[in-house]
Amino acid sequence: MARSRPVKHRTKQSGTLVIACGAIARELVRIRDLNHWDHIEFQCLPAELHNSPDKIPAAVKAMIESRAGQYKQIFVGYADCGTGGMLDKLLKEYGIERIPGAHCYEFYAGSDAFEQLTQSELGCFYLTDFLVRHFDRLVVKGLGLDRLPQLMPVYFTNYKRVVYLAQTDSKELQAMAEQQAEFLGLSYEYRYTGDRPLSLVLKTELEQ
Repeated sequence: MARSRPVKHRTKQSGTLVIACGAIARELVRIRDLNHWDHIEFQCLPAELHNSPDKIPAAVKAMIESRAGQYKQIFVGYADCGTGGMLDKLLKEYGIERIPGAHCYEFYAGSDAFEQLTQSELGCFYLTDFLVRHFDRLVVKGLGLDRLPQLMPVYFTNYKRVVYLAQTDSKELQAMAEQQAEFLGLSYEYRYTGDRPLSLVLKTELEQ
């Protein structure tokens, strides 16, 4: 009988742990592998937390506490993400940095491009590759629109357009995003961002 392989444990106080939103997991792994950041590990929290941003700080805190003393550095892969400064307040207690910005859309698009988007139209509903793939679960069912479609104007009355910030040039995802914009009754705009804006942020923060 073949012997099972031993589980490899990381030595305490080595490497970097990134506690991140599950919505950016694909991009984080892709960027890590392209840059050969072998010292970085990810622990992702459920993307559904974005529907209840007040729960994000507690979830991040629990993860920090459970990994205390195991890594040389801990970094948080969230923007403020609707926590109203509560995430920053928590991280200040631990001396931990996070990705700068108010929303993940900012580091997907790049700060300058995101500012231009918000200035040109405040009523933007943003999609990413992850949100396009999981639109039904996170938006339709997550907001209860499948059960209570009358809630649509309550949630989206102030939105004017859907802006798809695409990390990959997928025709299939573009077609899905257009259908989702139509479902919401909003105009549609496609912008390819790739991984570069997020990669530059991570390089600045993790290669210090």
